[in-house]
Amino acid sequence: MRDPDASESTVRLCAPSELALDADFPPLSMALLDVLLRRRSCREFSEREPRLAVLSRLLWAAFGINRPAESGRTAPSAQNKQEMQVYVALAGGLYLYDARAHLLRLVVPDDLRAATGSQDFAATVPVNLIYVAELDPAPGASRVEQEFYAALDTGHISQNVYLFCAAEGLAAVSRGQIDRPALERLMRLPPGRHVILAQSVGYPRLA
Repeated sequence: MRDPDASESTVRLCAPSELALDADFPPLSMALLDVLLRRRSCREFSEREPRLAVLSRLLWAAFGINRPAESGRTAPSAQNKQEMQVYVALAGGLYLYDARAHLLRLVVPDDLRAATGSQDFAATVPVNLIYVAELDPAPGASRVEQEFYAALDTGHISQNVYLFCAAEGLAAVSRGQIDRPALERLMRLPPGRHVILAQSVGYPRLA
């Protein structure tokens, strides 16, 4: 298998309406025990940007398709509703991860990273993942229960990201300090979709 960093493209170059992701997934660089030992939150990021191949594998690990015959995902969801969507805020715009096609679709051609949280680093970290739940407006559906399961499913996805980052030498932190109504307007979310959590990803700043 080729070097996952061999691609010359970085996330800064994400400008097209659709961005095809790399479907080649080399093995992770360490055993699960070592990954668990290294998992942590980091709030200090360098300016180095992940290669497109790294972003591709990150998104697949987060909530990609691992069993194509049944559209199975890398993270579980309550009643297999798969109601979560992963948006990616980059310097070049806001993208929606299409797991089935394994590509990014441009949603907003603006840099929305600063709006993904109140922390200063959110505006400059190369990648901000935004987890959005599509809640069912059907009569009789319990909104409290839907929000509970959306939060639970978000936790599964964000932990996948944490473990991938630990294995690949990336830094990550989940963030809940978000002006959700403002961000949802900037993201142009349709009715019924709501921001649950954001997660910043990049390389750690070296001391």
